[in-house]
Amino acid sequence: MDNSQSSKKTADKSTNCQLSIVNCQLKKHIPNTITCCNLLSGCVSAMFAFEGMYLPAFVCIIVGAVFDFFDGLTARALKVSSPIGKELDSLADVITFGLAPAVMVFSWLRECADANLCISAASIVPFSAFLLVAFSALRLAKFNVDERQTSSFIGLPTPANALFWGALVLGSHDAIVAHPYGWALVIALVMLFSWLLVAEIPMFSLKFKSLAWKANRTAYIFLIVSLVLLILLGLNGLSAVIGWYIILSILTQKRA
Repeated sequence: MDNSQSSKKTADKSTNCQLSIVNCQLKKHIPNTITCCNLLSGCVSAMFAFEGMYLPAFVCIIVGAVFDFFDGLTARALKVSSPIGKELDSLADVITFGLAPAVMVFSWLRECADANLCISAASIVPFSAFLLVAFSALRLAKFNVDERQTSSFIGLPTPANALFWGALVLGSHDAIVAHPYGWALVIALVMLFSWLLVAEIPMFSLKFKSLAWKANRTAYIFLIVSLVLLILLGLNGLSAVIGWYIILSILTQKRA
């Protein structure tokens, strides 16, 4: 009888141990699965953007941003952060916040160029949009090796860049296409934001360690003005919010 009970206890322990190992393995893959959902959102966004379907393309970028927020949060909560997860996160961000908005701008520029430029120029100009992909990749590579960017950023974060372009394309599409030099303005903005992605400009984050006004004054000012911009300008307000974020970061910058 004792031997039977002992064998049963040993079997139960073995089963529990195996279940624990399986649970541990499953937990390890949850954050990476969420990151892959971010990547897939970016792929779908790029597909819509190539077809000139800007609203669903922008929605997919926003969905990707939600996944991007929760993958890191989940990894920390489950205590399963890993070097692979960090690299996968950057690869996903290149697609969702680099390629997807760049394809939106590419399609937009193609419309602008077709309406206002000769055929030879119109076939070349839109490809300038893909500078955003290259500089987004550089931005993410710098972030991965830059130990200064723990509580703030150096250069414009790629999600902010993607939100700027998505909102700008949707909010200003018709006006820019109709203007004879709208394509030139877009190219100028592409060059400016490509530089901002890798510029050595400290930019604040919205990570709150407390709710105290003094410790989070910059963030509170940013949020209050952003709310006003969104109420007054609607969708265009989102691009204005990113512009306000850049200006406020420059005005309040602290050397990292």
